[in-house]
Amino acid sequence: MLFAFASTAAGTQPAAAATPAPAKPEASPPTGKPPTAGGGKAEHLGDAQGWSAFAETDKNAKACYLVGRPVKSEPENLKRGDVYVYVTHRPAEKTYNVVSFAAGYPYKDGSDAELSVDTRKFTLFTSKDSAWSRDAATDKSVVEAMAKAKQAVLKGTSSRGTVTTDTYSLEGFDAMLAQIDKACGVKR
Repeated sequence: MLFAFASTAAGTQPAAAATPAPAKPEASPPTGKPPTAGGGKAEHLGDAQGWSAFAETDKNAKACYLVGRPVKSEPENLKRGDVYVYVTHRPAEKTYNVVSFAAGYPYKDGSDAELSVDTRKFTLFTSKDSAWSRDAATDKSVVEAMAKAKQAVLKGTSSRGTVTTDTYSLEGFDAMLAQIDKACGVKR
């Protein structure tokens, strides 16, 4: 979530669109505890129906983020790493609502992931094991849709050609979004 969080995979994000996307560093894999930005200690803000919210300050810069895991992943019994979604605010960098999905496998090079939030559709670019929206306006639209919806479904293709579908229940998302908004001073 995130996202000057330590990464196990070094590298830069690809150019994704004609309008440059904001830099979106790789997410670190979950370890049972929330990831931290450069050694900062995460403050647990709360939990709601499978979603958790955190805030941390490192080098006088605050980051607030929420994390959720899918309620269903298909195909079942497919060997994958951790699968989750983060939404992050970094007020000092003027970045808000940054959405990142971790697939638990490397995506097929040059492929997009398709996100459905109830009836709304979004195309996300992929890099390594993560999927991102192409710009801040799309991030904001995705988060606003997720706050009002019941379910989000992400479909992607692995580097081996396996198509996966991850279904997220959005019950509790809005409550944890309100927690990170409050902690980072975001007004909706």
